[in-house]
Amino acid sequence: MKKQNNIFTIIYHFIFAITSSVVGAIVASWPLLLVFVVVQKTNKTVNLTLGQVMHNYNQLMWYLIWPFKHVLHMRDLPTSPMAAQHFAAVKKLFILAIVAFLCCLVIYLWSRRQKGNVLKLNKVWALLFLLLPIAILPFAVTNFDSFFVVFHHLLFAGSNTWLFDPATDPVINVLTEGFFAACFAVGGIIYELYFAAKLLQR
Repeated sequence: MKKQNNIFTIIYHFIFAITSSVVGAIVASWPLLLVFVVVQKTNKTVNLTLGQVMHNYNQLMWYLIWPFKHVLHMRDLPTSPMAAQHFAAVKKLFILAIVAFLCCLVIYLWSRRQKGNVLKLNKVWALLFLLLPIAILPFAVTNFDSFFVVFHHLLFAGSNTWLFDPATDPVINVLTEGFFAACFAVGGIIYELYFAAKLLQR
């Protein structure tokens, strides 16, 4: 029974860390996009104001995170059938991550009410999970474009719908490589902080 509990604890913390990083990156994407549009002036490439770009991004993200919205419509940025198919796949992943995060949060709140630290993670596992991203960090930092391509091949195996054409899907002119890199960085920092906190936990 003890072994099963340990396995559950390890899996629980890994899922909680991953989903926390995804949810954190989603939340941070709004201010990050605002900064990148202002700095890179990408709104000019799509002939929109800053406010219009953010409004269209709100429409996109609302579609991606709200399970009861089934049709993607951005007021000023057209979406091709291929891009719509990709966003539908992303929507499934986002909702799965959000649901898993909420479940982990409920379990965490429940554990706080129990006697003893029933979900305390062994420091060896905390260290292993903390060091895990370091294996891919040099590749991601030195060549994010290649890392981004590999990431999509792994996550959307057998599909090329994520290869947007700016002529038919101008949203890609706004969602730049730098923006995605910043979102990944925020997610990575949240993941690392999660296990760093477990290492420092008494």
